[in-house]
This record gives sequence, structure tokens and C-alpha cells, in this order.
Amino acid sequence: MSKFVERLQSLSKSANAPIGFHRSALEAKTPAMLLIAGLSGAQAREAQTASEVSPDAALILDQAPAVDVVKQMVAAAGDVPLGILLKGANEERASELAGSGCDFVVFDIKTAAAVLQQEEIGRLLVLEPSSDQGLVRAINSLEIDAVLIGAGEGDHAVSVEHLLIVRRFVELLEKPVMVTLPSRTTRAELAALSQAGVEGVVAPPAPSVEGLTALKQTLAGLPRGAKRRRAKMGAMIPHYRGVGATEEEEDAEEDEV
Repeated sequence: MSKFVERLQSLSKSANAPIGFHRSALEAKTPAMLLIAGLSGAQAREAQTASEVSPDAALILDQAPAVDVVKQMVAAAGDVPLGILLKGANEERASELAGSGCDFVVFDIKTAAAVLQQEEIGRLLVLEPSSDQGLVRAINSLEIDAVLIGAGEGDHAVSVEHLLIVRRFVELLEKPVMVTLPSRTTRAELAALSQAGVEGVVAPPAPSVEGLTALKQTLAGLPRGAKRRRAKMGAMIPHYRGVGATEEEEDAEEDEV
């Protein structure tokens, strides 16, 4: 099983542990969100540098790396689980990269469906913030381990709009939700994402070890977010009465009850 998926599942379990000493002990050992270090995929040294910070995982963001390069980066990452981003890959390309020794793959809806059969590695689906809600709900039926929400085009910060979109995705999905961070993210923005139910963040390629280390320390110092409300298939949608509801309408609703 994917080492990163195991860590993600462990985070979810600790968030849903019963209140009391047991939960407090788990929380003391678990960060608010998992950290995935983004890698440009240019060379193996980049993976080795990221491994010095010991993130929860690393992700190659280059969509056209050679298989030999991926294998070198897997070796350089050491104990850090390494994933690779696939977008629109055909079955041959997806299978080739999935078999390169990586721990997980992140793919979009245009990728060949054969990637869903790669059960020996983690499978994460990346979605654009503008994805249709009906499509998002349908994802619950897929055999995947998590969903990654991409950053909005040109975003340099976590906007209120993006935060609301993230909250909506968390409400609709039964899968863990992660997000791609913009170029700069403040502690307050990270805290807001955690409170929204996000369980992991993908950092942009760091120019230095110090930058990635600072982000890891910030995540470690965040309070744990509220217990996540996972979507339930067939859940009833509450009906909200308008401000101008009449007494007759209220009486009718009471009679139905």
C-alpha cells in the first residue's frame, strides 16, 4: 500500500478519534495538515534536498519527465514517498510512470481510465476549482484515495472565493481533500484551510530548504481543524424557509411533520 495514503488515512483517523485522552495523544503526534513538497522534476538533487526537510511526501510537478529521471528521483527521495503528476496521459504513459517506483500518482479526469487499476500505488485525482458539483459528487464512486484541488489561475494568495470552493468540495466528497498552495501562503490562510477540512497541502517548488522548513514548522504549529463532515450518499438536503414565509406555509410544514 502507498506510504503516503497510509499517512493520510492515519490523519483522518486521528481527526475522528473520540474525545478524551486517546484523541489528545494522537493529536500531539499529528500535524493539522500533511505537507507534500512540490518538485519541478528537473533533477534528482531536488528530491534529495526536499528529503532533508522530511515532508510527508513529495510530488513531481513536471508532466513530461523521463522514466529514468523518475527512478533517480525516487532513489534520491529516500524514505519520503514520491508521487508524480499525470495530466491527460494515455494508458501506455500512465502505466509506464506508475511502474517507475513512485508511491502515488496524481491524475486529472482526462487521463486514461486504466490508471484506476493501479491498485499497488496511491491514486489521487486533481480537480480544477471550477469543476461542476455534479461531477464532484460522482467522484465518490471512484476507487481513488484522495482529491487534490488545483490552485486558481494567477492566484498568489488564498482568496475568500477559493476558501468557499474548498469548503464546498469538502462537504460534497467522501474522500480526503488536499489543495495546491499559491506561491505565498500566510499562517492565517493555512489555518483557514485546516478549519475548512483540508487534510494536505502541496507546496510549490521551494527555492531553498529554509523555505520548506518554515512551511513545515508553520503547519506543525497550527491547531487541528474541526472534525471533518464527510459527505454521505443519499443524505437529505435541508429545506430553508425564505424570510417572507407565510403562517400558512409554516402550518403546512408542521402538518407534514
